[in-house]
Amino acid sequence: MAYAGYEATSGPARRHRAIKILLAGGFGVGKTTLVGAVSEIRPLRTEEPLTESGKHVDSIAGVERKTTTTVAMDFGRITLRDDLVLYLFGTPGQERFWFMWDELALGALGAVVLADTRRLADCFPAIDYFERRDIPFIIALNVFEGSRRYSTEDVRVALDLDPSLPIIMCDARSRESAKEVLITLIEHVLSVADQPVPR
Repeated sequence: MAYAGYEATSGPARRHRAIKILLAGGFGVGKTTLVGAVSEIRPLRTEEPLTESGKHVDSIAGVERKTTTTVAMDFGRITLRDDLVLYLFGTPGQERFWFMWDELALGALGAVVLADTRRLADCFPAIDYFERRDIPFIIALNVFEGSRRYSTEDVRVALDLDPSLPIIMCDARSRESAKEVLITLIEHVLSVADQPVPR
């Protein structure tokens, strides 16, 4: 599922392995923030200002102070070692941009579904998308100031998730917290890969 590519250097082209991870979830849940917190490069962002006419298309309930929206993707990079790079792609949250998810999902090793406990229902489309395509994923609960604290088990019941699926609390603004989210995903992907294939 991970893909390999080539990276130009000062000498001949050198083969390296790249791991592709998706970050999905509802509108305004913190995907752009998390990519920016953990990327070693200045992240590529495709944010545009929210307009008055757009408010009739994209609900801003619960995120009234949000002034921009991702219209294509966010992109960040983390070098794990000389020959291994992690690429992080943040998907757009609004329904009108979901058509891009299929392109972004090609070759993905796994995904993080970022959720806001104040608007849990917003992450259902992402959960459904990854379940239907057998792409391993975890849930990361972005803890916003002033939001009610739910236990991970409360969230598991509310989202009707399998007992083995990891749910982790996070702060999308924190580099260390974002790294923990990615480590949890990789560990989950490895555990799924070790499971015997049903006959």
